[in-house]
Amino acid sequence: MSGLRKALTSTPPLWWSLLYFFCLLCGYYVLRPVRDAMGASADAATVFPHAWIDWARGHGWELKDFVLQVLFTCTFVAMLALQPVYGALVARFPRRALLPMVYGVFILCLFGFHWAFHAQVPGRGMAFFVWTAIFNLFAVTVFWSYMADVFDDRQARRVYGYIGAGGTAGAVLGPMLTQWLVQPLGVANLLLVSAAFLSVCVLCVVRLRPWAIARERAQGLVSGEGAMGGSVWAGLRLVWQRPALRAMAITLFFSVGAATLLYNQQSAIAREFYPSAEAATRYFARIDSAVNLLAILTQLLLTRWLLNRYGVAPALLMPGLILLLGFAALMASPLPMMVAVVQVLQRSSEFALSKPARETLYTRMDRPSRYKGKAVIDTAVFRGTDLAFVWIHKAVALLGTQAVFAAGALAAAGMTAGAWSIVRAQRSLPGATDSVPSIEPNPRGAA
Repeated sequence: MSGLRKALTSTPPLWWSLLYFFCLLCGYYVLRPVRDAMGASADAATVFPHAWIDWARGHGWELKDFVLQVLFTCTFVAMLALQPVYGALVARFPRRALLPMVYGVFILCLFGFHWAFHAQVPGRGMAFFVWTAIFNLFAVTVFWSYMADVFDDRQARRVYGYIGAGGTAGAVLGPMLTQWLVQPLGVANLLLVSAAFLSVCVLCVVRLRPWAIARERAQGLVSGEGAMGGSVWAGLRLVWQRPALRAMAITLFFSVGAATLLYNQQSAIAREFYPSAEAATRYFARIDSAVNLLAILTQLLLTRWLLNRYGVAPALLMPGLILLLGFAALMASPLPMMVAVVQVLQRSSEFALSKPARETLYTRMDRPSRYKGKAVIDTAVFRGTDLAFVWIHKAVALLGTQAVFAAGALAAAGMTAGAWSIVRAQRSLPGATDSVPSIEPNPRGAA
């Protein structure tokens, strides 16, 4: 705990970053159980517009048998459509306008969904599922891109574990709020609770700006106070051309693939044992709580020490190896409780180890890589993998449960190999500084 006290007193921006990530993930995890309950619903009328249900039935198939497959397909299509929009915003607006604009749009959407749930608008479940998936990826991507503006590599290795723990604390509280409030408030009013947390995020964006400016000036970096320019498709070219970004994309492909196989298995269990929306929401909230409690312990006790002592390699490699062992155990003993245990281990190790390790590497990259290349990886690659593996699961599940777990083991092996390629590629990035400089802002100079 002495390391935490030292970090908090020596880097004041850590307080605002902690609050920022806490509110962001708390706001998201208030919504996530609602979203997961929609995905696990066997009632197509709750999720899809009536016209879609009638069209599918007229062509000889029932949408209730393909809920996740259709939802993931719609999410990927929406993500592809929004990618050039985000690229245009990044190219044309300076940081001081871009970040509040992104969160402002999300807040307005929540008010819109609040009305849709109250009015029982057909298709609200599908729209909310797709929007929540997009919100999660874009909002968190913008957060970490901004952190790479505020902190350099050495500072990031010192504080990212604690920032991640702040986010995980929010992720722990979010499902608890959902469990406590879903009955007295109802699902629709939970969306307003999330909107309040996002409003605090906008305040944190504004308060962190002086430190971002101070770092750029002190290290002679290109200022984020001006528009970045460039093509809206520049992020795709960066991922293809730069080895470190390409390795991250490959690793994320296999990581998300393995996670998607587990998620589908979890949804099948929820559909069977928790048929009502309220019961399914509480079930998913408990799973989220377990994941986040384990993650926060890892972030506080292990992540900072691991990154400072051994660099990014162990934090990148360990989650894939853990997941490989987990799928091997599932093949030997495919019990529902074991599926939940592996799910908790997979998600907590991703949040507490893989994510902070990858994010520290972005501090050593230029701004186009941080805002454009990273956005492609975290959104288009992420959701494209979701789409591919949700259909792979549908096909492999025909061969039985053990076939699904065997496919998961192959994905975990690919994830581990990809993580090793990141370790090799990051050696060519600019090195870290030998000391951790002060990042106190100069209010006059930053104005």
